[in-house]
Amino acid sequence: MLRQIALPFEVCPPAIDESPNSGESVWERVERLSICKAQAVQRSGCLTLAADTVVALGDAAFGKPSSQEEGLGMLAALSGRSHQVITGVCLTDGQSQLTRVVSTEVTLKPINAKLAQAYWRTGEPADKSGGYGIQGIGGIFVKHIRGSYSAVVGLPLAETEELLKRFKFDPWHHRLDRATTCPKNC
Repeated sequence: MLRQIALPFEVCPPAIDESPNSGESVWERVERLSICKAQAVQRSGCLTLAADTVVALGDAAFGKPSSQEEGLGMLAALSGRSHQVITGVCLTDGQSQLTRVVSTEVTLKPINAKLAQAYWRTGEPADKSGGYGIQGIGGIFVKHIRGSYSAVVGLPLAETEELLKRFKFDPWHHRLDRATTCPKNC
């Protein structure tokens, strides 16, 4: 997604436990995990960006399915219903950190068991919160969305841009062709 908005980056997957804490809300969980991920890979002198996404249906929170049975169960629960996709973002320079949590409402069309099993066989839902990927084949199930599409994919781009600017990082400086002169208001 950072490539989509023309920003330079390096991927550093963190090795952290993503289990929820007892009594923790989904909002608290995604914020905590985004902070833990950022801190786990933070390097001196670098801005580090991390995010975590969870699908919430009422009091139930769906992360990445651990099995086919769990993945099919998630799709069955979400079928024909609206749910929240909640994404936490953390940006840190190692000394300061900023976080944002973004919630988007997604409504899926009804998904029968045969269709859910066919989707599972594609391999796509195995590593997606809620057992579906809006940016891939799973997008065929999405009937309606209210909020940030990019947050559902896993990184709310508008909010990320705001966090970068609060760290005095000028995204447009990195987007412009180095051969051209940067306008004064850039």
